[in-house]
Amino acid sequence: QMLSRAKPAVAGTPPPGDRRRKKGKEVPQLEELLAQRDFTGAIALLEFKQQAGEQEEDADLWIGYSAFHLGDYKRALEVYEALTKEPVCHPDVWVNLACTYFFLGMYTQAEQAALKAPKTGLQNRLLFHLAHKFSDDKKLMSSHQNLQDITEDQLSLASIHYMRSHYQEAIDIYKRILLDNREYLALNVYVALCYYKLDYYDVSQEVLAVYLQQVPDSTIALNLKACNHFRLYNGKAAEAELKNLMDSASSSFEFGKELIKHNLVVFRGGEGALQILPPLVDVIPEARLNLVIYYLRQDDVQEAYNLIKDLEPTSPQEYILKGVVNAALGQEIGSRDHLKIAQQFFQLVGESASEC
Repeated sequence: QMLSRAKPAVAGTPPPGDRRRKKGKEVPQLEELLAQRDFTGAIALLEFKQQAGEQEEDADLWIGYSAFHLGDYKRALEVYEALTKEPVCHPDVWVNLACTYFFLGMYTQAEQAALKAPKTGLQNRLLFHLAHKFSDDKKLMSSHQNLQDITEDQLSLASIHYMRSHYQEAIDIYKRILLDNREYLALNVYVALCYYKLDYYDVSQEVLAVYLQQVPDSTIALNLKACNHFRLYNGKAAEAELKNLMDSASSSFEFGKELIKHNLVVFRGGEGALQILPPLVDVIPEARLNLVIYYLRQDDVQEAYNLIKDLEPTSPQEYILKGVVNAALGQEIGSRDHLKIAQQFFQLVGESASEC
């Protein structure tokens, strides 16, 4: 948002002290902007004050914080890295830098920075998530034991449950928090996402509606609604939901545009897959799987195999897809080994209690 400019004085220029006092009335305070989550406004205000020679306390730290919350992780990274080189480094800088590295997918650097930070709840939560990324169960359990019965830690635990496909455990935590904090509306989106993963698409829609009534232009919520429509109805119905999102051109659309592009390919039955999906393979987990499906539909079995051979399956869909690709390749090149691998994957899914 653009900041409102101070009106020029009609009766001459006021003295400097008076001018500053009047300016203070018109320019919003940093605390107000942060409370309103207007991070663009916060950065504009801080930069304006720097240019005007007015120094806000911890200005660079707040610029980094605001850039991070806007999703501008590269800008946040530049700010935090510069702050670590200052003679006196604020104690929050290292953990903030570690979070920024994490969101940029630079997990090794994130862990190195996190270990330089003071021991806090945020540092432990970050190390918890890094242990999951590194598949280090020993460190995961160590960080798990340090979690407390506070909202932030419980939300962190729920997200790990979600990423490990323990959707019901995640739902239980979210519902427990919602009982005491009904104003945490966004948790309804998380619950809806878990129900989506459990194939309860109609339940997901009902829970999602609670949030969309209050925040009708949410990118994540509208995208999930479109995905539910795809599962319940068809690609055309899903695309219509995404069209509403793109037409609104809200600032949050920029945040999720890669996800939207990916889902449009799926809703359109693979149209534009080769142009859109390859750059997203290491950004959106489903992009790899959907590109494999596209290659299978084009009878390009070898390309599908090359894309999925190094994937360690963690969900039934991944096991099934690896099984299908190995079965197709085994038949195409006459390889009993690939057929045997396919059989093992199908057997694992068939014997799974959750899939019966």
